[in-house]
Amino acid sequence: MTKKEIAQDFLILASGGQPKKAFELYVADNFKHHNAFYKGDRQTLMLAMEEAHIQRPNKVFEIQRALEDGDLVAVHSRVQQAGKNGWEGAVMHIFRFDNNNKVVELWDFGQSVPDEQINENGMF
Repeated sequence: MTKKEIAQDFLILASGGQPKKAFELYVADNFKHHNAFYKGDRQTLMLAMEEAHIQRPNKVFEIQRALEDGDLVAVHSRVQQAGKNGWEGAVMHIFRFDNNNKVVELWDFGQSVPDEQINENGMF
């Protein structure tokens, strides 16, 4: 698998209720992430992803595009969460890989889709 394919499969598994499998397959032991709302270690993020799936099991996650450049992969996605306090947004994940094609670092950013968009091109 290419790094781009690994990043996409990781996100599909993790968002689909299988973060433990995603981490076992693709994430290095020395992994760190940069999500400001959680500690920066592997275990904390995996557990947060499990909890997120329990809270929002019907989340829709759609990859819009993915780019690979050396040891970096960027994935732009659309996320829709139904229900009370539902959310729709654009999310960008940036992965850094080691020489064994394992994810060693991850950044993620999200932007809510506003009810009214001025930009006629939309976010996706």
